[in-house]
Amino acid sequence: MRILGRLNSVNVQKVVWCAQELGLGYERLDVGGKFGGNTTPEYLAKNPNGRVPVLEDGDLVLWESNAIVRYLAAKHGAGTLWPIDPAVRALSDRWMDWGTMTLNAAIHTAFWQTIRTPEEQRDAAAIAKSAAESQAAMDILDGALAGKAFVLGEQFSMGDIVVGCSTHRWINLPIGPKPGRHVQAWYERILQRPAVKSVLITPIT
Repeated sequence: MRILGRLNSVNVQKVVWCAQELGLGYERLDVGGKFGGNTTPEYLAKNPNGRVPVLEDGDLVLWESNAIVRYLAAKHGAGTLWPIDPAVRALSDRWMDWGTMTLNAAIHTAFWQTIRTPEEQRDAAAIAKSAAESQAAMDILDGALAGKAFVLGEQFSMGDIVVGCSTHRWINLPIGPKPGRHVQAWYERILQRPAVKSVLITPIT
């Protein structure tokens, strides 16, 4: 099994963390960003979007990070990362989609402006707007985590992986983020998992 993508990509982090939680053997190749390689004809034949990650598992070539996480969890993590009960699994799915479409979307501008844009080119108003939107999203997560060890309750699932990667990025942004006490406790809890220790790297780049 191969994972194509650089580890400072939040979407690659999801897939690598998932694979490590499941104890899967894999090879990861640095692709994208400063490494390049994602616009070659060979790579575009695997993912026409030219983005990372791509998973190669036997004859299967799969892109879209949440789809890859779901595939790995369903194939190798039934009853753990992949809840058996469809209703419980839907709740984990919900957090995965929220983490991508709401939380990560809110963080995106602040991340790019403060981390990957030269200081003299930064847009303070855009950063402030993104910071406010991402804080509002994190406040929603904080309320949802009250009285829970993980997003589903006591069971760690694929939802924690996706939301956890975006939360790590947000907490480490230089915009003065303020995690609520439930988010902070959950974040510290997931950082103790052996599978994540080499994945959620700092500083973020």
